[in-house]
Amino acid sequence: MNKSKLSTIILYFSILLFTIAFNFSDHGTGGWTQQFFPNLNGRVISDICFTDSLNGYATGTVSFDPNYFLKTTDSGNNWFIVDSVVSRLTQIQFLNDSIGFAAGARIYKTTNKGINWNQLPGILGREISIINEDTLFVANDDVFDGGVFRSTDGGNTWVRLYFQFMQNPKKIYMYNSRIGFMTNDTYLKKTTDGGSNWVSNSGGAYLDIYFIDSLTGWKSYGNFKKTTDGGITWQTYSLPSGGIISISSSHHFKVLNIDTLWSVGSSALYGATYRGLLNISTDGGITWGYQQPDTSIRIGGYDYVNFVNKNNGWAYYPLSGIHTNIGGDTTIYTGIVKQTAVIPEDFSLHQNYPNPFNPRTIIPFSLKKSAFVKLTAFDITGKEVQNLVNGRYEAGEYEVDFMGKFMPSGVYFYRIEIPDNNSGIYYTETKSMMLIK
Repeated sequence: MNKSKLSTIILYFSILLFTIAFNFSDHGTGGWTQQFFPNLNGRVISDICFTDSLNGYATGTVSFDPNYFLKTTDSGNNWFIVDSVVSRLTQIQFLNDSIGFAAGARIYKTTNKGINWNQLPGILGREISIINEDTLFVANDDVFDGGVFRSTDGGNTWVRLYFQFMQNPKKIYMYNSRIGFMTNDTYLKKTTDGGSNWVSNSGGAYLDIYFIDSLTGWKSYGNFKKTTDGGITWQTYSLPSGGIISISSSHHFKVLNIDTLWSVGSSALYGATYRGLLNISTDGGITWGYQQPDTSIRIGGYDYVNFVNKNNGWAYYPLSGIHTNIGGDTTIYTGIVKQTAVIPEDFSLHQNYPNPFNPRTIIPFSLKKSAFVKLTAFDITGKEVQNLVNGRYEAGEYEVDFMGKFMPSGVYFYRIEIPDNNSGIYYTETKSMMLIK
C-alpha cells in the first residue's frame, strides 16, 4: 500500500473517530446547576416556593428560636434572610407575587413580597391551604387545641370546623372552598361542603397531594397514587426502581399540567455515595423515568420540588439544592423495565444499544423462568462500577439502564449471573461495551 493511500485512510478514520466522539459527547451539565443557602446558624430549610422564574421564598427552621424567612430575586443563586420569628416554621405558600402565608406553630402573613411577616391572631397552625386572600384553611394536630379551622376574613378570625381528640390532622389540602382532603398519617378524609363534614377515604395518608380538577388528582406517601374519580378510588403507579436506584420513593411532587409531573424522594447508590434523583412523568403519572444531576452535584436526596413553568424548576435538600432554566436534562432513564409477557426459550444476555454510547445505554436480558439475577458492570481492570440488577424477577424480556455520566471514556464489561438451584445449572455470560465522551 502506497503512502498516499495510507494517509487518506488515516485521514478518513480520524474524521470518523472525531464525528463519533462529537456525536456522543456530553456537552452540558445534565441541565441542572447547584445552589446553596447562606449560613442559617444551625437551621435547615423546611419549605420553598417560587412565584416566578426569579422570585422565591424559603423557611428555615430548627427546634430552637428564632427561625428565618428567606428570599431570592435571582432564581435561587443568592438567598438572603428577610425576617425572623420566635416560632417553628414548616410551610410557605404564596397566593400571588405579594401576598404569602407561612405555617408551623403559628400562622404568618406577608403583603409586601415576603419582606415582613406578621403573626395572625388566635390560631395555631401546622399547615395552611389558601383559597384566596380571604378564605384560608388550617390543620393542626395538637391534642387539645388542634383540628381544622377556616377563616373568611384573611385570617383575622377563625372557626373550628373539625376536632377529634388524639386524631387531629397535621395536613390539609383544599382544591376549592368546598372540596378538600386532610390526613394525620393514619387516615385520609375528604370534605365536599367546605370542611363542615369529613368522610373517610380509602386512599391512605399523604405527604403531598394535588388536584388539577375536581376529579383528577395525585398524592404521594413514599408510593405514588392517582385518582380520576375525585378520590373514590386510587391507583398506585410504580416509580423507577432497581439497578443503581437504592431508594425508590416519592416525598413531594409538582404538577406542571395534566401530563407532566416531577417528583423527588428517590436516590441512586454509587459505591458508598448516594445521589439524589428527580423522577419525571409525561403521561400523567402512569409511567416514570428519572434524571440524575451532573457529576459535581453530590446531594444525597431531595425533599422539595417546585416548577413555575416547563423550563424553570428547583429541587432542594435542607441545606442546598439544584436549579434548571431549560427544563432539566434531555436524558431520561427508566431503570429496569419488563418489555413483554412472552416467555423466552432460554436465559440470555443481549448486546447493549446504542454501542458506543454516551451517557446512556440499554442492556437487555431474557429469563425463561423466574430466577435470581445479578447483573454487574466492570471497568477494564475488573473493578465493579455499577451493580445493575440484584434480585428475583419473573420470566420475560427485560431492559436495564446503564448510566455512564460519571465515568471516563473506555471499554466496559457487563456480566449476568443466574443460579438455578433446582437443576444445578449456573448461567453466566459477559459482554463488552464502549463509552465515548
